[in-house]
Amino acid sequence: MKKILIFLVAITILGLAFYYMYEMYQFAKGVQADTPKFVESLIENQIQSGDIIFQTSKSEQSKAIQLATKSKYSHMGIIYRNNDGLYVYEAIEPVKRTPIKEWINRGENGEFVVKRLKNAEEVLTKETLAKMKQVGNKFIGKHYDLYFEWSDDRIYCSELVWKIYKEGANVEIGELQKMSDFDISSKLVKEKMKERYGDNIPMNEKVISPAQMFKSDELSTVLMGN
Repeated sequence: MKKILIFLVAITILGLAFYYMYEMYQFAKGVQADTPKFVESLIENQIQSGDIIFQTSKSEQSKAIQLATKSKYSHMGIIYRNNDGLYVYEAIEPVKRTPIKEWINRGENGEFVVKRLKNAEEVLTKETLAKMKQVGNKFIGKHYDLYFEWSDDRIYCSELVWKIYKEGANVEIGELQKMSDFDISSKLVKEKMKERYGDNIPMNEKVISPAQMFKSDELSTVLMGN
């Protein structure tokens, strides 16, 4: 009888272990796990301060950004863990901290990708993260930069994350480009450019896009979800 009980307990433990591994595999592929609590647990336990999160925005300009940069992802932010949970520090209108669940739900279909600096354990020390937060704090409340200028007067999403990493950790994530590097041939992009700049498009303006940061060799994928 004792052997049967031990066998049944072992089978139960193995079954639970396989179920957990299956759910992890499904979630890593971007498939929604069965229960919201399970998803929340993954987010809470796997994400670290300094991680970068990407999504497809529902904003008016999102499609134009996707076409111009040839990327699915049009919005991003940097994650910080506070005593009361995880927040995404992002450049919208205005620059602010947003609870991570609220941020995820705001994106298209609730899809997101979290990436992390490959050598985060070495680079993102407690002191470095504190410095990154300090750099970021100077942008709090600033207006979103509709013109994608490189100055600090106003700021857009990828510019915010790039500058926080550069000034706070001395790490450059993604290759800086010029406006002329983007594909502005589509009708929608042309309309947006005309709306913003008239006939004086700043083709030599320095820019960093979510697409460039997403494909950076400095980062590895931590989590995907929808």
